Amino acid sequence: MISLIIGIVVSLLVVFFGTPVLIDIVHKLHYGQYIRQDGPKSHQIKRGTPTMGGLIIVLAIVLGWGASAVYRFCTGGSVPSWSAALVLFAMISMGLLGFIDDFAKVRKKQNLGLSVHAKFIGQFIFATCYAVLALIIPTKSGFPSAQAGMSFIEKPFWNFESAGKVGAMILFIIWVNFLMTAWTNAVNLTDGLDGLASGSSMIAFAGYAIIAYWECYHLKGTGHEGYAYAVSDPLDLSIIAVCAAVACFGFLWYNSNPATIFMGDTGSLALGGLFSALSIATHTEFLAIILGGLFVIEVMSDVIQVSCFKLTHKRVFKMAPIHHHFELLGWSEGKVVVRFWMIELLFTLAAVMIFYGDWVTRSGLLL
Repeated sequence: MISLIIGIVVSLLVVFFGTPVLIDIVHKLHYGQYIRQDGPKSHQIKRGTPTMGGLIIVLAIVLGWGASAVYRFCTGGSVPSWSAALVLFAMISMGLLGFIDDFAKVRKKQNLGLSVHAKFIGQFIFATCYAVLALIIPTKSGFPSAQAGMSFIEKPFWNFESAGKVGAMILFIIWVNFLMTAWTNAVNLTDGLDGLASGSSMIAFAGYAIIAYWECYHLKGTGHEGYAYAVSDPLDLSIIAVCAAVACFGFLWYNSNPATIFMGDTGSLALGGLFSALSIATHTEFLAIILGGLFVIEVMSDVIQVSCFKLTHKRVFKMAPIHHHFELLGWSEGKVVVRFWMIELLFTLAAVMIFYGDWVTRSGLLL
C-alpha cells in the first residue's frame, strides 16, 4: 500500500509542477496547436495553445512507478518486473510516435503531421516488438507477461497455441497490433475537447488500478481464498495504472476548459498504448471494451459516419467524432465533457462489477 501511495504522490507532484514548466518551454518554441478548419468555429480561438502535454503525463507515470520501485527495492529487495517494463515500453513507444507526429504538425504549421502510412509502420514496429518480448521474456513470477490468446477475463476463449508455436506467435502479433492501433486511435479521436480525453482516461485507468490490485491480492500461490489469477506481477501493473490515473487527474488542472495546454498526439497515443498493454497484461482484452466504453463510442461514431457517407452520401451525425455532434446541437463544451465523463464512469463501474462478479462466480461463492 505504501508503494501505491508513493507512486500517487510522485506522479501528482511531477505533473502539477512540471506542466507549467512545459507550457513555458512550448510557448518559447512557438509549438502551438493548429486547429482543423472543418471543425466547430468556436475551436478556432484555441489556435496556438501549447501542445505536447503528453510529455509530462508520460514522465509523471514513469517517475511515479520508478519511485515506487525504488522504495520496494530498498525495503524488500524487490526488483522491477519485466511486465512493468513492457507495459511502459508500449506507452513510451506510442508516445514517441505521437511526439514525432506533433512535432511534424508544428513544423508544418498545420493540423496534419505524419502520414497514415508512416503512423501505421511505426505502430506496427513497436506493437510487434512488444508482442514478441511479452511472450519470450521470462518473468520473476513464473507467469508470462502475456498469454497467446483472446480473453474476456483471465482464461482465453481462443488459445492461439492450438495453431502451434509459430502460428501462435503470428496470431498474437496480429492481435496485439490490432489492439494497439484500435486503442491509440480511440483515445486520439476522444481528445477533441478540453479535458475530455484526460478526464476519461483518468477514470478508465482508475478502473484498471482496481482490477490489477485485485488480481495481485488473489494471485496464484498467495494462499488467499477464492479464484486465483495467473497474471505476471499485477502489483506493478496496478501501480502503473494508478500513476496514469493520477497523472491525468493532475493534468486536468491545466487541460480543463479553457485549456492552457493540450496533451497532443504525444499524450493520446501514449495513453492508448498503455491502455491496450494493460488489457493484455491483465488478461482482460475484451473486458476493456466495456471499461473503455466511451473511447469505443467515439471511434465507432467516426467509423459509422465515414461508412454511411461512402454508401449513401448522407451523414448520420452533424460531425464526427460524436462529441462534436453534440457541440453543433448547441451543448456547451463543458456540458459535453462532463456528461461524457459520466458515461465513462458508468462504463468503468460496470466493468469492475463484471470483473468482481466473474471472480465470485469462479470462486463458487454464489448462494
